[in-house]
Amino acid sequence: MTLQVLGINHKSAPVGLREKVAFSPEQVNQALSHAGTQLGVEMVIVSTCNRTELYCNLGEVSCDDVVQWLISYKGLNQQEVLPCLYKYQQQQAVAHLMRVASGLDSLILGEPQILGQIKQAYTESREAGSVGSVLERFFQRAFSVAKQVRTDTDIGVNAVSVAFAAVSLAKQIFDDLSDSKVLLVGAGETIELVAKHLVDQGVNKLMVANRTVSRAKNLADRFGAEVITLNEIPNHLAESDIVISSTASPLPIIGKGMVETALKKRRFQPMFLVDIAVPRDIEEQVGELRDAYLYTVDDLQGIVEQNIASRREAAEQAEFIVETQSEDFMGWLRSLESVTTIRDYRSHSERVRDAAVEKALESLANGKDPTTVIRETAFQLTNKLIHAPTEAINKAGRDGRLEELAVIREAIGLRK
Repeated sequence: MTLQVLGINHKSAPVGLREKVAFSPEQVNQALSHAGTQLGVEMVIVSTCNRTELYCNLGEVSCDDVVQWLISYKGLNQQEVLPCLYKYQQQQAVAHLMRVASGLDSLILGEPQILGQIKQAYTESREAGSVGSVLERFFQRAFSVAKQVRTDTDIGVNAVSVAFAAVSLAKQIFDDLSDSKVLLVGAGETIELVAKHLVDQGVNKLMVANRTVSRAKNLADRFGAEVITLNEIPNHLAESDIVISSTASPLPIIGKGMVETALKKRRFQPMFLVDIAVPRDIEEQVGELRDAYLYTVDDLQGIVEQNIASRREAAEQAEFIVETQSEDFMGWLRSLESVTTIRDYRSHSERVRDAAVEKALESLANGKDPTTVIRETAFQLTNKLIHAPTEAINKAGRDGRLEELAVIREAIGLRK
């Protein structure tokens, strides 16, 4: 069995390409079903604003098969996407998932939201029937390692995230956020975190727009926000000084024309917009408007760098945990192969034994001397059982493979 990670993230590709590869929540089940039918592999799909990754137990399938499946399924340009894809196998794959779950591979080092996103992706894949025992153990170990990293290091001190970076950027543009009215588009974990950071910074005029009003209301009640539907955004956009959007919509929700109209109503007072979603919630062309200041997840890199410095020592400790735990997991994975070998060896030996017993019983039934039967059976059984090891010893000796010869000697009990 081979564990494989195939992915694309904020380090390997720009947001424009990442949004082409991304899977919306509605697409995941269908994709898992299609991959299961076409490839016959176990798979977990993790797709966030910063990464899309396929975690697979390949079985008889090659990594190239999975790459071609992804390109075909998403209708991607092969020449555009191939240079941006990364592939990890076995221990590298194990360590990668542990690093991602621990926030070591995030846009903002140590951000905790990715663990929840991976858990959600794992749950969806398991419910879809695409997670076997190996992937089950793989992800559970990664979750355990992420918890250990949070407990044993300071990686989570002064927790930051893309949401925190967005609010930090807003604070740099508006000295006093308490005077600003903020429109939040979406009601997921990221927007919930944005709302928390905004309230912590003194914002008291919040509006939440979401496709599902009930979900938005749950969020709004916690932070004293007003609730509107997505269709009502054009009627309220002009009231908003700050717009922060993070939904799973496959198409932009806020267009250039909508923002242009809102700016006219605002008498061209500036509007600050942050699009955290992949695919984009806000049309790229909005950034062309004179009084609209649009930032995407890629634009947050400067703030990210400020936070990385304070977490490097903790990250080094976390990397040691990941290395140790990934080696331990690979030991367990390799042990599965030894279990199979032991089972096959035992079955083979029992077949040889049973054949010898049947032959001995037949000889006894024909009246042959029991002592002679016992001696012949022991001689024949010994020859059959030592035949294969003897051949392996001879071949290792002829080829000069002394290390292999030492292993065989130990395996058959000749330790000296």
